[in-house]
Amino acid sequence: MAERLSASSVEESPEPQPSRSRRRYKATNMAFEEMVEMVSILRREDYDGKKGPYTRPNMWKDKIMSSVVTALEQKFGTKRAKEQLRKRWSDLKSREPGQYWRIKKLL
Repeated sequence: MAERLSASSVEESPEPQPSRSRRRYKATNMAFEEMVEMVSILRREDYDGKKGPYTRPNMWKDKIMSSVVTALEQKFGTKRAKEQLRKRWSDLKSREPGQYWRIKKLL
């Protein structure tokens, strides 16, 4: 019986598997110029769908957001996640209307 206990305690524990989750980017504050660029692209590409009904609005929005991510990375050198930019766009429109109107005036 002692042999059984010692044999079971010596068993190897499984190696920890590396996480296969998506790569996460640190959420840092956006500069005003970055927000202006983001709003410019989203308004130009009709992210809100005001110009017409789209057959696949989620795919359309995802495509636009991908272009925003690449444009911001090329222009400012900061890589941001699509989810972060979606949330920032929503916050600008709903929680920070004053700043949104300032940006719209510039454009």
